[in-house]
Amino acid sequence: MRNLYQRLGLAPDASEAEITAAIERCEHTALKADACTVLEVDSRREEYDALHTTLSDIGRLRARLGLTHAPYWREGPADDFSLPPDTRGARHDELMQRLTQAALLHNRWQRLRGPWLAATLFAFGIMLGMGLGLLLCRGLAG
Repeated sequence: MRNLYQRLGLAPDASEAEITAAIERCEHTALKADACTVLEVDSRREEYDALHTTLSDIGRLRARLGLTHAPYWREGPADDFSLPPDTRGARHDELMQRLTQAALLHNRWQRLRGPWLAATLFAFGIMLGMGLGLLLCRGLAG
């Protein structure tokens, strides 16, 4: 769907006089016909404005998510409501940094876990064996 306001160089809250003047200046016959059909009839303009608001919101959302149209869709009516990716305030980089740090810690733990776990269990087994040996020696001696 075409963004008639954008293509005519108008703000969405343009007055009827501004719309009429922009339509008269328009040299593109198909755009001019669409604009006359939609923007010059009050009921159609109200419906178009509601749809325009929704599509503009979707375009802003797509920009915040970093979604863009493929190259073959650009510069056509399908791209009228698309905006360039907006990464201001996006937490993508922060979250990726935290995930990378968590993965590094996990990998480090996995590497060290095997040898240290075996050594700890071996030491615990020796200490347990020595403790039981002492208890048995005291039990037999007493």
